[in-house]
Amino acid sequence: MQNLLAKQALKQFRIIFGSVRQHFREIEATCGISGSQLWLLHEIATHPELGVSRLAENLAIHQSTCSLLVEKLVKKQLVQKQRLSEDQRKVGLIVTAGGHAVLAKAPQPVDGILPQVLATLDVETLSGLNASLELLIAKLDAQAKSHAEQPLADM
Repeated sequence: MQNLLAKQALKQFRIIFGSVRQHFREIEATCGISGSQLWLLHEIATHPELGVSRLAENLAIHQSTCSLLVEKLVKKQLVQKQRLSEDQRKVGLIVTAGGHAVLAKAPQPVDGILPQVLATLDVETLSGLNASLELLIAKLDAQAKSHAEQPLADM
């Protein structure tokens, strides 16, 4: 019975990962940027003049990862850095016309299917899911925890 349940759980992970990967492939084919870059672009458009630290916090990713993603968007001229009017020491991020064009043609949801679906679950379900996943992660290699602050699209 345990072996059967383990195989069923494995199949469910495959469905989740396959769905996520398919969505990321669709984003790259349509937009020419990765899913994580699109999510970042969307977040910047939604919160104009947001800095990198706050952006990383909003996306639940490491700040250095966020900085690298921002630089890629700047190179592609989808995002610009600008000094904030109220505090010239801080740099904010704004979406360019090219960035808005990418967002307009992007497949939905722009923040990824998994974050959107998780946001629809009730607190009790999320608590149970988190507890079960913590048990599973505890059995994995300790290095696996370093993936927690990487966007799924970049794995």
